[in-house]
Amino acid sequence: MDFNFKHYREYYSSNMKLALPIIISQAGQIVVSLADNIMVGRIGTAALAASSFANNIFVIILVFGIGFSYAITPMVANAMGRGEEKRAVHWFHQGFWVNIIIGIALVMLSLIVALFMPRMGQPDEVVKLGIPYFILIAISIIPFLYFASFKQFAEGISNTRIAMVITLLGNVVNVFFNYLLIYGKAGFPELGLMGAGIGTLIARVFMAAAFWLAYRRLSIFERFRRIHDDVRFSIGEAMQLLKLGFPMGVQFIIEVFAFSLGGIMMGWLGEDQLAAHQIVITIASMTFMMSSGLASATTIKVSTFRGRKEYPQLKYSAFASLHMVVLFMSVSAAFFLLTRHLIPVLFISNINVITIAAGLFIVASVFQIFDGMQVVMLGILRGMEDVMFPMVAVAIVYLLVSIPTGYVLSFILKIGPAGIWIGYLTGLSSVSIILLLRFRWLYKRNETN
Repeated sequence: MDFNFKHYREYYSSNMKLALPIIISQAGQIVVSLADNIMVGRIGTAALAASSFANNIFVIILVFGIGFSYAITPMVANAMGRGEEKRAVHWFHQGFWVNIIIGIALVMLSLIVALFMPRMGQPDEVVKLGIPYFILIAISIIPFLYFASFKQFAEGISNTRIAMVITLLGNVVNVFFNYLLIYGKAGFPELGLMGAGIGTLIARVFMAAAFWLAYRRLSIFERFRRIHDDVRFSIGEAMQLLKLGFPMGVQFIIEVFAFSLGGIMMGWLGEDQLAAHQIVITIASMTFMMSSGLASATTIKVSTFRGRKEYPQLKYSAFASLHMVVLFMSVSAAFFLLTRHLIPVLFISNINVITIAAGLFIVASVFQIFDGMQVVMLGILRGMEDVMFPMVAVAIVYLLVSIPTGYVLSFILKIGPAGIWIGYLTGLSSVSIILLLRFRWLYKRNETN
């Protein structure tokens, strides 16, 4: 990595300014998820288990839709970089309708999956509570992808603040209706877990409606609204978006699957090991928010500079984000090492779990750095519309290197729970290096053309 900072100084603040609203949005979503679990947990263990069961299945379906919606941003940002506003609106229009179609298809898939949920080895009470809740949150995919279409377009024109505000308002709506409908407050019926599902659906409908209203009313979108009526749906270019979005959706699924499989293997080692793993992965996901937000901002920057054919600026912006994520994750790593015996105490009093978690935090401290690097590299390559290579690289490394390494270390060489995290680390470090080399190759090819 190039560490001649004087070339990158001006890009640090601009990249972070763009990333900060995304980071805040993601932080808000994690807080709401935590609040959901607390509120559902108060009505009983079965309800909490049913919520976990349904969400673990649902997230695999949802991340495909999220990954696909990301295709809108680089296309819009690239067009804006070339000064082609009509083209930017054109890609928004294509992406909007394709997202709706994808949303409907994912809801249909979810309904089919719901038929098989009774055969997934869960207790009868968990299945009984989980299926109707799962169906409600599955229906919310359609308004969520409606919202995501506007969000990715707004980010493509370098405005991340509007999505942040609407997301945070949606989080408030979610918690508010959860409180009313889970517990039956203010004259509303007491619906338990179903109330949480309805609250999620209402919040996502609100977010979709709020962004539609913002697009129709805010002056920042005025010049795009004037163009919008002249844009028509194109099957050929919708297929181009599908070609870009499908690998990203698959890549997201592979990542979720790989980490979920690691969690399942941890459960084979024992209850204490799984509890320790959950503590460490929860804390790691919080620091990951910064990297993920920075990756999204870098996609916008790279796409815009690529549209302008300003390749030196593209490189400086990309590496500025890498510098920042390595610095932040290094600080996080030091924090993990220094507090590895203190953090688990916030979650549990079991001495064995605390000891195991402390050991995992040592591996997670190094894991953090490569985790940040790989997600930013994915954002950079997404901005260059290079998605097939990263999908294949992630699939090969995670499924054929990371998971097998974790299994061998933990169950054959008997290292224990740390082996699974070393497997994660092996995969993330390999992917980071591969994607960095890929970017350097693509950059040189584009620069010489």
